[in-house]
Amino acid sequence: MRGTGDSGVSAEPPRILLIVENVSIARDHRLRKQVAALDCAGYRVAVICRRDPANSVPDGVRLLEYPAPADARSFAGFLREYAYSWAAAGWLTVRLLRDGGLDAIQISGTPDIYFALAAPLRLFGKRVVLDQRDLSPEIYELRFQRRGAIYWLLRMLERASYRSVDHVMTVNATLAATVRRRGRAAADAVSIVGNGPVLSHTAPRPADVGLRAGRAHLCCWLGVMGPQDQLSLALHAVAHFVHVLGRTDCHFAFIGDGESRADAEQLADRLGIAPFVSFPGWLHEEDVFRYLSSADIGLESNLEDIVSPVKAMEYMAFALPIVAFDVAETRTLAGEAATYVEPADVAAMAGALAALLDDPRRRRTMGSHGRSRVENSLAWDHQQQAYLEIYGRLLLPAGHHSDAAHCARAESAA
Repeated sequence: MRGTGDSGVSAEPPRILLIVENVSIARDHRLRKQVAALDCAGYRVAVICRRDPANSVPDGVRLLEYPAPADARSFAGFLREYAYSWAAAGWLTVRLLRDGGLDAIQISGTPDIYFALAAPLRLFGKRVVLDQRDLSPEIYELRFQRRGAIYWLLRMLERASYRSVDHVMTVNATLAATVRRRGRAAADAVSIVGNGPVLSHTAPRPADVGLRAGRAHLCCWLGVMGPQDQLSLALHAVAHFVHVLGRTDCHFAFIGDGESRADAEQLADRLGIAPFVSFPGWLHEEDVFRYLSSADIGLESNLEDIVSPVKAMEYMAFALPIVAFDVAETRTLAGEAATYVEPADVAAMAGALAALLDDPRRRRTMGSHGRSRVENSLAWDHQQQAYLEIYGRLLLPAGHHSDAAHCARAESAA
């Protein structure tokens, strides 16, 4: 990717800073894939995120960490958490500028507050990219079941973010359309960059029957455990499966962590399903993939039409059929790899689980369809080219290009 100036001397590659809101790179799969792609393409990369013992980056990538704040559980707590994270990221950005500067900065919501760090840099010729993974106003409404002044404040911050950046990337067409409508953005200022797994990481592992806790089947729920993830609906479906349908042949592993995990464990006790469920917590990728290689079905309890659930793509990568609520982007993403039930209908979800467990041939067909979708389009191996093209257009001289194809081949061969 190195270009040459008028003198013919090789120019230094552009410097890119990625900031993610109060999460560690160890727990942000998308950020890790983005960093690896930029590094492979020859950019000089720095990352600002919260401190985590599991954080790691490729050699040559600079990692700037700040101490993690306490996880918030109230509105006031969220304000403190976000204000602290913003201030910490701001200080580390100043430090990076002092140490050598940067050419572009990538910010991630939610919430949409990091434009206040990036916008001043844009005035000095730095390019700014927003990774719009979700919509803050909709998350607030789902979490607190109301709109009100805070909702409209979040809409204002969202508009300010769109107006303060050079380019917005989103994870699906629904979000892209929303960005264009709310931000009045030109079509070429918005790109879709999916969040699929890296193919080379998803080879099946040997099944571990011990994960089934002595039962015939294993179902997995995977992801961050926040209120918007509707973990409670999945647990109520398990309760219906056990107590109403009388099924005791399946163990359910809820893999992940977040502010809703403690409430979910208490709910499992109250529903009388504790012997049938486990909460192994946040696991290393290899351990997660061991679960998925041992499972029969993946559960998807999302109710948001705009969300492309990462867990569904990981289920599909391991040829797991999915039982999901019928919402727009889940259906678009999974296609025939999932069986769909009415949103929030836990009895229907339990029935679909039971029917699918009793039909191994159908499970294999659905799993094969999902794996093919990942291999042919959803995998990061395909998506990263669109990601690198954004920075190629913003930072590289005309006629130069990033090493997108090379990086895709390197990922596939890894």
